[in-house]
Amino acid sequence: MTMYPKIYLGLDNCVASKRWCEPTHWMNLCEKCGVYYVEASADNEIDPLYTTADYLDDWAAAVLADANKTGVKVANLYSGHGTYATLGLAHPDVRVRNRIHHDWLDRMVDLAAKMNAGLGFFCHAFDQATLNDPARYAFAYNDLTERLAALAAYAAEKKLDSIGVEQMYTPHQVPWTVANAGQLLKDCYAKNGKDFYLTIDTGHQSGQRKFAAKDDAATIAAFNSIREKGRAEGIYLGSAAAERAIVSGALNGVSDAALLEIVKEDRTANPWLWSEDADGDTYRWLEQLGTWSPIVHLQQTDGKSSAHQPFSEKCNATGIIRGEKVLQAIKAAYDKPVAAGMPAPCKSIVLTLEVFAGTADLTCDIENKIIDSVRYWRQFIPEDGMTLDQLV
Repeated sequence: MTMYPKIYLGLDNCVASKRWCEPTHWMNLCEKCGVYYVEASADNEIDPLYTTADYLDDWAAAVLADANKTGVKVANLYSGHGTYATLGLAHPDVRVRNRIHHDWLDRMVDLAAKMNAGLGFFCHAFDQATLNDPARYAFAYNDLTERLAALAAYAAEKKLDSIGVEQMYTPHQVPWTVANAGQLLKDCYAKNGKDFYLTIDTGHQSGQRKFAAKDDAATIAAFNSIREKGRAEGIYLGSAAAERAIVSGALNGVSDAALLEIVKEDRTANPWLWSEDADGDTYRWLEQLGTWSPIVHLQQTDGKSSAHQPFSEKCNATGIIRGEKVLQAIKAAYDKPVAAGMPAPCKSIVLTLEVFAGTADLTCDIENKIIDSVRYWRQFIPEDGMTLDQLV
């Protein structure tokens, strides 16, 4: 019998950064807007690299005290732009990897444990030198999964609700394809049998199709564009070596058939650089991997960019994210047999609104973004803690 997860509506408090910064302030904002589960972003004054240990202790105490007053609970902690902007956990220098691992992520695990919360993050990227060297890439990927597995073990020791990494949408930020994400979860679990999870973001399917192989006609049109312009422009050709060979060949009379063979060989030799067209489909991600996504980041999108739009009437008119379809897709994931070698299915999922606020946004408009988004999603999650099958 399928055990469906409990579903909660949450809000990433990154939308409150630099405006509602003390726990009592952003918790009151959440209560006002009708949302009671929070994803506390490191960007909202709790980044371990910018703060001190005693400050974080005081922050945790304030959150727990205010939770009793407002009914607002921190469900998860999450990394922010500070660590997203670096190579971090995949840096070529082990000293940097160790610092992010132990001085950032371990400390965030400790903080999440005080909150009885989970932790999600994205703190790594592979540079071009790594992506274009199979041996170097294999080492970096293995080191990354070793560290993620170690974090899963540390989180289990601290009794965190869950820990996981966010899915992205370009080759240098794994996991970025459905197959790659599923494999990463398996690889982490295989190392020590500890559950490590994924965060699926409903707008992070906007880049994958740029890196998918095109049919022969479209690819030959790309070769002709190179011949016309004298360079590759807006065309994905795989590895740096493949791109150099194709550009040189196109400009020096190499046949289309021979150039197509270079593309085919590159896809075989460097599969981590290539996606499938279906990887750009939000609902496919949810149908295939929703079972292992204890956090789902909700943003409205037109499918062309990850702009973190609210679920307002205006944005919904051109958006492709629909509440009923999100829930149906996650249920489809739970209705599948559990794949061997994967972590345990999630027992709860926080569908977390991740609406961004611009630097020049008025505070009233920021509040309206949240209110509109909560109102939209309350149509589908009228009460927190209902099971998925009750909602679909």
